[in-house]
Amino acid sequence: MSLNISGVENESVGADASGPSETPASAPASRETLISELVEQMTSWSPRERMSAFRSWLKGSLSLIHLHVLTVLEADGPLAMSKLAETLDVSVASATGIVSRMEERQLVEREHDREDRRVVLVIPTETGAAVFRTMTEHRRDQLRLLLGRLTDPELSALLTGLRAVGVAREALHAEHQTAAAAAETTDPATPAATSTEAPVSEGERNG
Repeated sequence: MSLNISGVENESVGADASGPSETPASAPASRETLISELVEQMTSWSPRERMSAFRSWLKGSLSLIHLHVLTVLEADGPLAMSKLAETLDVSVASATGIVSRMEERQLVEREHDREDRRVVLVIPTETGAAVFRTMTEHRRDQLRLLLGRLTDPELSALLTGLRAVGVAREALHAEHQTAAAAAETTDPATPAATSTEAPVSEGERNG
């Protein structure tokens, strides 16, 4: 697989009919064009691929809402039912029903919080956690088949580019963290409450 990053060939202009014709050089693609084509190549997802992925995800009666819950729990850790409902943008009653059905499939379980026994946390089971491991393994297998069709130079070029993307991602993440920290330090502090009591004179204090 190679990306078509060459521009459109320039048309011949002002060629002398009596002189030798010159082969126009390919115009280099602009940076914006390259980025747009790379984004398209990296994010394209055909309907056939989507259908295959959904069939894989939904096997075993695993619904999209179940995948959503497992994703939230993987990202945020164990959550109380009220917090999970807020994250899913559903009522607590609806979240409770979803969790109950997932418990029947042994995807999640409920446990009391160790610090506050009144709070019941929803946590993924080993079966629930294995869902994404299976999906990751399937994705890796498909990528290996795809990458096996590339030549050695193409593989080297792709690896170089992906490593550069990783470095850029880390730098961007660091910039966002620095900007967030700077915003916190520059926010005006809440003004301290001022006393409304009248000052006490020296005579009043001694009297």
